[in-house]
Amino acid sequence: MRINLDRDKCIGSGQCVLAAPGWFDQDEDGIAVVLDDTASGDDEEEVDRAAYTCPALAITLDAE
Repeated sequence: MRINLDRDKCIGSGQCVLAAPGWFDQDEDGIAVVLDDTASGDDEEEVDRAAYTCPALAITLDAE
């Protein structure tokens, strides 16, 4: 699956980092950063949880 992050929507809550620390981080302003934009297998559940918990709906996922 492809991970898309709309940094303009991100409010810096950090929920994605808590849900999927191997996939997301935050920059010096607190805005989310995607560490790897392609997830597969068991990692998809963790990334899906990060997208679900994002209060700004800044993360979308596309099947590949």
